[in-house]
Amino acid sequence: MQIESPAAAAAAQPAAVAAAANHPIALPARLGHILSLDDFERAARRHLPAPVFAYISGAVERNASLRANAAAFERYEFLPRMLVDISRRTTAATVFGKRWSAPFGLAPMGISALSAYRGDLVLARAAARENVPMVMSGSSLIRLEEIVQANPDAWFQAYLPGDVANIRALIERVAAAGYRTLVITLDSSIAANRENNVRAGFSTPLRPSLSLAWQGVTHPRWLFGTFLRTIAVHGMPHFENNYARRGAPILSANVQRDFSDRGHLNWDHLRMIRSLWTGNLVVKGILDPRDARLAVEHGVDGIIVSNHGGRQLDGTVAPLRMLPQVVAACPDVPVMIDSGFRRGTDVLKALALGAKFVFVGRPFNYAASVAGEDGVRKGITLLRDEVSRNMAMLGVNDLRELDASYLLPAAA
Repeated sequence: MQIESPAAAAAAQPAAVAAAANHPIALPARLGHILSLDDFERAARRHLPAPVFAYISGAVERNASLRANAAAFERYEFLPRMLVDISRRTTAATVFGKRWSAPFGLAPMGISALSAYRGDLVLARAAARENVPMVMSGSSLIRLEEIVQANPDAWFQAYLPGDVANIRALIERVAAAGYRTLVITLDSSIAANRENNVRAGFSTPLRPSLSLAWQGVTHPRWLFGTFLRTIAVHGMPHFENNYARRGAPILSANVQRDFSDRGHLNWDHLRMIRSLWTGNLVVKGILDPRDARLAVEHGVDGIIVSNHGGRQLDGTVAPLRMLPQVVAACPDVPVMIDSGFRRGTDVLKALALGAKFVFVGRPFNYAASVAGEDGVRKGITLLRDEVSRNMAMLGVNDLRELDASYLLPAAA
């Protein structure tokens, strides 16, 4: 966190600052060029086999929503204030009663343990040390119980099974593990048309082939440092958290991943989940303010405005465009957002438009793949420093000061 006053820095998050100081970040020399989250993507492109990189980086069909997410930030320009004493600024932000070191966290990312050794654990430990929230993906290869032991403040994101009995069993498992915040993703009732995965040779489960073997051989750091190391130490990874039971293996010639039909799920299922879950309940994938109001009426405690990083319906509106309307429709719950965030300026624009928190996905996956826990911590530090630096140039000391008066529509 880049703050002018040492006293202010210590006051903002004393426990988190002390914990991070006890574990200094050490990136490999080959990654000395990393200056921003975008640099991690370029490094991951070289490090990862093409099918794995395509799974992380791509979206669906023509990638229209993926591009729109990035372009949405260009719709706004800053209006800074001058001669403001910014020596005591802090990037700290609070959501669900916990004060975090930054106004952003790690979005849920499926199959992270395929791109980084013990990927979900790496993300969880880095988030804990840097005191930012981490949302574990239900589409993951490490048991959810291991993650919450490593990071008791982690949130769990669920893709709902298609029947009531399995929904109940999954929620009971998550509660028994000790999670206090449950995130239900709503925008994935059916599988998306991810043509880029097919063209790159990626599937779930992965199908053994000569092409896949060649990708492994030509990416030895990943082959020996992630894939073979995982199998040698932990055995073949399986999908562990889509249900209360173990799912399919990640590599199989003939096993199909056990996605149940979720097309019939409706608001009654959310009402049932609310009656079962006693912790914080968040829904993710909301874009329409009418759906946001319905979610609040069904008892949710928070909303994440999202189009799944452009990975579901291509051509879907960028979440940033809908954020002010959703905030206006739901003044009594924290409205959060993800999809397309890469810079501190992106984060501050969302906060000025009313978001209480921002979640970032792909860049931290890339960081974990090339440099493990230290890579993720480096990414968090870079983004937090950008937020602090940009706050100073805006003339803002506390993120709660931000509102739409600091923004103007970009010139046509």
